Amino acid sequence: MNNFSDKEKNFLNISLADFIVRSAYQMGKTPLLPLFAASLGASDALLGIIVSVSTFTGMLLKPLFGFLSDRQGQRLWLLIGTALFCVIPFFYVFVDNPNDLFIVRIIHGLATAIYGPVTLAFIGKNYRKRAAERFAWFSVARSLGYIVGPIAAGWMLLTLQASQVFTIIGLLSMIAFIPIARLPKEIPNQETKKEQANLLEAIKATTKTSGIWLATSLETINYIVLYALRAFLPVYILSIGYGALSAGAFFSIQETAHLISKPLLGRLGDRWGYIRSIVLGMAILSLAIFLITVIESRVYLFSMAIVTGLAQALIFPATLALISAQISKQQLGVSLGVVGAFRNAGKVVGPILSGILISFLGFTISFQILSLGLLVFVITIVLKYSRNT
Repeated sequence: MNNFSDKEKNFLNISLADFIVRSAYQMGKTPLLPLFAASLGASDALLGIIVSVSTFTGMLLKPLFGFLSDRQGQRLWLLIGTALFCVIPFFYVFVDNPNDLFIVRIIHGLATAIYGPVTLAFIGKNYRKRAAERFAWFSVARSLGYIVGPIAAGWMLLTLQASQVFTIIGLLSMIAFIPIARLPKEIPNQETKKEQANLLEAIKATTKTSGIWLATSLETINYIVLYALRAFLPVYILSIGYGALSAGAFFSIQETAHLISKPLLGRLGDRWGYIRSIVLGMAILSLAIFLITVIESRVYLFSMAIVTGLAQALIFPATLALISAQISKQQLGVSLGVVGAFRNAGKVVGPILSGILISFLGFTISFQILSLGLLVFVITIVLKYSRNT
């Protein structure tokens, strides 16, 4: 019973730490960062680069930090990541031009590049049973940070300067040291060090597993579609006669449905099987995106927001659990780092790809193509899975 209790405490600690640092980080990202960059005289193009540079940092470095955590232990790298979350915000006080802000954002992005794969590797390594449900609950804690952070920052900006808010962000991030310090100490895995002498060898060993290719493909294509939706659906909603409030409401409803349903659908994924959960979620997402392009009704639009939220809750916890089930504990960090890098690539490619399609074909046909692409991918998975069973 004590072991079970300790595992629950560890899960709560890592979830709490992630919630704290993500809330603080999001305070500094939205709406604070764009406003701060604009006040320094950043052009529209440079402002966009400053806001998105942390995504590129994660895309490049997540595999490295995952690899290092496999060799040296997740707790050590979570302490390093927490230190970066705490220290870097104090440097914003010294920023007085867009170029300096760009450099600080790159360094700040290292913290999220560490926390992304390392927290997930910790969960995947220690919670093999009911893994999808565990990942779902952890994701709820992370998502709450995305909700709390922007609201808190907006409230603070009513009375404080941007540099003062960044100082508060650093102070708040320090609280995360408490739950991270309570995680169990780990003994570095000597066997892993011998088998994977460097990052390239570790990635090569990881990619020999078919599950990592499937998970990487799933994450990439789903994020391409979802971030294309985030980028251009607001414009489409305005074009069919609804206001900005309806556009904002769509994504609020979507995220609420995603958040509420994730633990339950994660548990169902553990029972049904991860492949079945992912296939069902992608099929639902494909249908919802297609219906958005053919039904011009606010009621149906908000209904599709709920449906897309449920689809994500079916897909993403099951994808992470699939990796945990098929990858050895000694390779989880680098594996999740590789998947995280491709996830970030999907976030970047989605808006770019959809923008090119829409410029030539318009919103309706472009998103129907994306919907069809998802469906083809689902059929491919079903056929491959049926042959292997």
